[in-house]
Amino acid sequence: MDIKNKATRINLLDFSSPPMRAFHVTWFAFFSCFFGWFGIAPLMAIVRDDLQLTKTQIGNTIIASVAITIIVRLLIGPLSHRYGPRKTYTGLLILGSIPVMCIGLADSYESFLLFRLAIGAIGASFVITQYHTSLMFAPNCVGTANATTAGWGNVGGGVTQMVMPMVLAVVMMFVAEQSLGWRIAMVIPGIILFTVGIAYWLLTQDTPNGNFDELRARGELEAAAGENSALASFIAAVEDYRVWILFLTYATCFGVELTIDNIAALYFHDKFELDVTTAGLIASLFGLINIFARTLGGVCSDLFAKHHGFMGRVQFFFAVLLLEGIALLIFSQMNSLSLAIITLLIFSLFVQMSTGASFGIVPFVNKKALGAVAGIVGAGGNVGAVMAGFLFRSEALTTQEALFYLGIAVILSSFFILAIRFSPEKVQEENDALHRALAEREAAVGTLKPAMVEV
Repeated sequence: MDIKNKATRINLLDFSSPPMRAFHVTWFAFFSCFFGWFGIAPLMAIVRDDLQLTKTQIGNTIIASVAITIIVRLLIGPLSHRYGPRKTYTGLLILGSIPVMCIGLADSYESFLLFRLAIGAIGASFVITQYHTSLMFAPNCVGTANATTAGWGNVGGGVTQMVMPMVLAVVMMFVAEQSLGWRIAMVIPGIILFTVGIAYWLLTQDTPNGNFDELRARGELEAAAGENSALASFIAAVEDYRVWILFLTYATCFGVELTIDNIAALYFHDKFELDVTTAGLIASLFGLINIFARTLGGVCSDLFAKHHGFMGRVQFFFAVLLLEGIALLIFSQMNSLSLAIITLLIFSLFVQMSTGASFGIVPFVNKKALGAVAGIVGAGGNVGAVMAGFLFRSEALTTQEALFYLGIAVILSSFFILAIRFSPEKVQEENDALHRALAEREAAVGTLKPAMVEV
């Protein structure tokens, strides 16, 4: 897929050009999805008492919340390729708002499990987020664009840990029972999702030059069916071994992130005997690091490509994922609250940088099957979260032990990155494309407004 007129810079105060308008709406849409996806996590101590859930049952609901996303992420990539990110994202946001608002109707373990399963579908929004920004930004800044939109979206996982206990507190001013309060509180993120879905339709377009339908009508984009159909692009992605290495490594960075988002508040509540609000505030720090850390991973990926050639992206990803695993091992051994918080922040930094670095590589694996590649790799994150979920549901393991074994898995997975190879022709092609984008950027520098904030 050869999209023309991609942006060669990220001007954060630009809300009018199609690439930057998509940039801002996309990250906020993903933020809203994360807020709704993990809105129930900081309230789990209350839900556990209300529905009388066991540790195993809580583990099952955590697994359910990320398991369904695997299937939806695999589907959403080809759907984005066929119908365009604007239509696909709008549909996902509006449909996804329904189970978020309705989870308060759960009155048993089984019904709560089903609602968490349904809510997990909105996690597929990540694939569309990465696909949309990949269509909008040139090689010199696509890593930064992908990392920033995803990272700022992931902040929703931290904000919800902090905000939802406060929302519950406000609700409790009007209702007497916590068992009713948490149910009403979950309506708020559902309303946000529905509203953002409407905004996505009204404010974005698929590419810098227009929507997929318009481009296909003008002959500027291949038809939605035939050789380059959604099925063909999916098969092309499946046959590429590099996709599966990225699938595995994304399982041990984004999959770890999802796991911590799910268990952090309950972990600090139980281990350090904190109240729900305090535990939620501490847990929120893990996600809030995304404000800059995932962007930093993308920026470093672009910089390594600029100074060390295209394969510099691969080398940087290996280094930062290895550091993530080491940091997780250290965090798992902390028995002091203050040290646990400090090491949580360091561990979070490397987790978010790893996720940013991984999608600094994805746009270059197979451009004709970009949606499918993004979908498969994105699904890897949820596969990792599901596998980790089995560690945390085990009655035979403490949470600390589960975190330790997870750290070992991250370290081992990092070495698979070293097997990623690109042909000399591909490397030269991408290096040339990078240099052209940098030259275009330099030529346009004089047109930037002094007040413009640039990444």
